[in-house]
Amino acid sequence: MTMSHRHLNPRSGLVIDTHELGRRVGAMKEIQRIAEAPDGIGTDVIGVPTGSSVEFELRLESVVEGVLVTGAAEVTLTGQCGRCLEPISFDEEIDLQELYLYPDKEPDDEEASRLEDDLLDLEPLLRDTVVLDLPYTPLCRPDCAGLCPDCGANLNADPDHAHDDRIDPRWAGLSGWAADPDDEDEAAMARNKE
Repeated sequence: MTMSHRHLNPRSGLVIDTHELGRRVGAMKEIQRIAEAPDGIGTDVIGVPTGSSVEFELRLESVVEGVLVTGAAEVTLTGQCGRCLEPISFDEEIDLQELYLYPDKEPDDEEASRLEDDLLDLEPLLRDTVVLDLPYTPLCRPDCAGLCPDCGANLNADPDHAHDDRIDPRWAGLSGWAADPDDEDEAAMARNKE
């Protein structure tokens, strides 16, 4: 997870002050808080609405390299069903874990998260974890029947939905040439005379 290079606002619900932990290895702090979701968490099909509540239950532990954050966040996901295009909304709990390095520690990875003036930013962690946890094709229910490929009707609302047999467009011009019953009788009588 990459720490953002913007100045962190300690009043933001997504920024946590770790000053109380100090650098005492083994020091621990548990946090429960509700924050507003930032914009842009998700895809065009499903995501976390901007400004919606995100409930955090976190444990912060001071370790040699920095502060280890573990816990969970509960978010509301909204979007469209990938089969029937109906609106969907459901709560999702995601597990969080990230090590935030002290500024003076050399990271093994360039993209390691870092503390900034004893502050840590949960936004990149939340964003990355939620996006990786999103369903590829969100569904309103596991057995969603989707839409009729011919007319677009919602097959969940009308499971008995049906159409007449499709006529091959190459033969559609001949569909009006159905045999007239009188012509068939005349043809049969002509065959009998022979």
